Amino acid sequence: MAISLPDARELSDEVLEALRLRALHGCELGFTEAEVADLLGVCRETVCRWWSAYAHGGVDTLPRDRTGRPLGSGRVLTQEQASHIQQLLRTHSPEEVGIAAPLWSRRAVRELIRQECHVILAVRTVGLYLRRWGFTAKRPRRHSRDQDPEEVRTWLEETYPALAARAEQEGAEIHWCDEVGVAADEHPARGYAPQGERLTMDVPDRHIRANQISTITNEGKVRFMTYTQTMTGALFLVFLGRLLWSTTGKVFLIIDRLQAHKTPEVMAWLAGHRDRIEVFELPRYAPELNPDE
Repeated sequence: MAISLPDARELSDEVLEALRLRALHGCELGFTEAEVADLLGVCRETVCRWWSAYAHGGVDTLPRDRTGRPLGSGRVLTQEQASHIQQLLRTHSPEEVGIAAPLWSRRAVRELIRQECHVILAVRTVGLYLRRWGFTAKRPRRHSRDQDPEEVRTWLEETYPALAARAEQEGAEIHWCDEVGVAADEHPARGYAPQGERLTMDVPDRHIRANQISTITNEGKVRFMTYTQTMTGALFLVFLGRLLWSTTGKVFLIIDRLQAHKTPEVMAWLAGHRDRIEVFELPRYAPELNPDE
């Protein structure tokens, strides 16, 4: 993870004076002006100007005036407009402010700025504003519109805290359970190809798929089982049996509401093994609450 240095124009006079001395010391040690500038977070031309003045007249001749454009000058949006746009980005979705976009992309933010501030910016400029405001591009976490906020609130504030307290009291281990499937020809990354030519990837003639059911505990212990067929009650029972075989104490298993998890055979098996395992259901349409997800 790259460390982002603050803009030197935001530093106090005392800190800038210390940077000048450190830059000169670095040059005396044999570092290039470009290397010193990169380490201190200033322009190479600035280090060159400091070193030239020092070489000709010593420390007393170092330029101490602030050069370059003042921080924030040349920006199209005022500070008030920028603060207003940031507040909307943090508290509203594009649809809520009348913009036809599922997520806040650069083009959607450009439309928001045009709509709210009557200013038209280039997409690249919008990207610079977003980076300056601390917004980064990332893959979205999926959220179901059918989710019940009250059910989620009850789970987070009442159900799970009570479950965790019981687990501690009874010495039980909490396991979060989920299933996942993957195809052999899936490739989430992008690749490069010459301009005007298609990018292709060889895949099997038949789609090769594999599935996995797994649990993860609050301490990070993982149990898993792979399979190729569809998850059924019988297959879920196989996994539950292996889960108990690989653990010693009682298990509190948190699952989603997949139909295979609550067939009559599964419910009967759970009733007969209640001393070793209890099952708890997550709120509907709330996969983000499951660490194993």
